[in-house]
Amino acid sequence: MTATEPQPGRFVPHTPPTSGDAPRARGLSWFGGVGVIIGLELRQRVRGVSFYVLLGLFVVLMLLVSVPLGILTGSGDSFGGGGGSYYSVIIYFVLLLGTLIVPALSGNAVNGDWDAGTLATTQVTLVGAGQIVVGKFVAAWITALAFLVVSVPFLLIAFVTGDLSARTIVVSLAVLALELAVVAAIGVGLSAVLTRPLFSVTVTYLVVAALSVGTLIAFALGGVSTQSVQKQTYYSLDYSDENLDPDTGDIINTVCLPPEVSEVDVPRFDRYWAILAANPYIVLADAAAGDFDGNGQPRDLFSGLAIGVRSAQIPPESEVVTNDCTRAGGEFYDDGPTPEQTFNSTVPSWFVGLALHVLLGGGLLLWGVARTRTPAHRLPRGSRIA
Repeated sequence: MTATEPQPGRFVPHTPPTSGDAPRARGLSWFGGVGVIIGLELRQRVRGVSFYVLLGLFVVLMLLVSVPLGILTGSGDSFGGGGGSYYSVIIYFVLLLGTLIVPALSGNAVNGDWDAGTLATTQVTLVGAGQIVVGKFVAAWITALAFLVVSVPFLLIAFVTGDLSARTIVVSLAVLALELAVVAAIGVGLSAVLTRPLFSVTVTYLVVAALSVGTLIAFALGGVSTQSVQKQTYYSLDYSDENLDPDTGDIINTVCLPPEVSEVDVPRFDRYWAILAANPYIVLADAAAGDFDGNGQPRDLFSGLAIGVRSAQIPPESEVVTNDCTRAGGEFYDDGPTPEQTFNSTVPSWFVGLALHVLLGGGLLLWGVARTRTPAHRLPRGSRIA
């Protein structure tokens, strides 16, 4: 009898393969296991009526927004009018609704099964922890993209009625899809890290709110709280009656009054503009911007918002001189650089913000895989095993 053979009457325990070795032990590929989880998740979502109700409500909201928006933008009063404004607002509306719906769909993806006692059943099968978390993430992302697919008819209307560049369309759709993936990754990751479904959904909403609203608040508070002194000199005209035409009111004699010098405190938003790089709406605007008319004015909401963010990079001047005397004889002020010139002379930041979002979502997914891996050496108090 060899040393490896079991002796009569002696029990030899069988050590099952770990969750990471199970796919290789039985021949199931890693992507095959992910596909199984994706299929299960999508079938469960499609099987329920609530998903179709959400899609229906989404279409109704799109109609309520797109119809009056199409009338307003058709007048040509905002950002050049036409499809440019219509398209950008629709894209932003999809992102807004996505950040409101996706956390509810993904924030309990893992701990919801844990709470229902079905996660352990999946963990003892051929799929591992990484396949479970990644599969649930991809399923949540596909569900989020379904809302983007529903909005395609509205985007086609904007494409037909407006003069949109191919770059703006491709970049905006790609960034929108990636941002929806980031929100789905945050929700699934937190659902694997936190044990309570309600708590993980709430934290997901708080993280999304911190990126969307919190960055704006931090930027505004930082700029207002940090100020510098600016010297302002104002040369005004003498509008006395003897210098005006009594019939037309136009200036006859150009008489400049002594300069008025004052010092004011101006906010320093240029020191905090980098905070806005983490805002998903700013990331989308800065990445898709670049459409300007012949006068250098923005033609869509993307370029309009990007100009505001890019302008915040420029520090305020230490001294400003305003001279009304230069308008004598029909002359006007030099309005300075056009929005297009400002856009081209400043630094883009969208790729930094998008990289931060990907790192945040990917990090939470990796943390979630570590928390879902079996066997678990430590479990939070009150956690059910099966």
